[in-house]
Amino acid sequence: MLKEFKEFAVKGNVIDMAVGVIIGGAFGKIVSSLVQDVIMPPIGLALGKVDFSNLFINLSGTPVASLADAKKAGLATLNYGVFLNTTLEFLIVAFCVFLLVKQINRLKREPAPAPAAPPPPSNEEKLLAEIRDLLKTK
Repeated sequence: MLKEFKEFAVKGNVIDMAVGVIIGGAFGKIVSSLVQDVIMPPIGLALGKVDFSNLFINLSGTPVASLADAKKAGLATLNYGVFLNTTLEFLIVAFCVFLLVKQINRLKREPAPAPAAPPPPSNEEKLLAEIRDLLKTK
């Protein structure tokens, strides 16, 4: 069983997948920062100085000033602003993955088709070959 696991773990596909997961995690952090720190602030400013990460519905009825205060107090909240940020992050990551896969598929080369077998000789060629063979025997 240990031998089988070792064979599985050292296969190229498993190592490639591990590298992809690590790079994907780092890429996810970059996209999160892009959305939270670069994209959403100008959108929030354009919509009237709204901080999307602070948009929530307080389900407890206790008045609070911010989502952070509600979390500190342990109140039940519906955090739709955080959901919007996360959805935007997902769309950006999905679009980048789409572009990456599209480019990889474009770069993949299809194997060259096997050369076609030469066509069989025509009737004229067969007759000419017979005549040649007859002349050689004389």
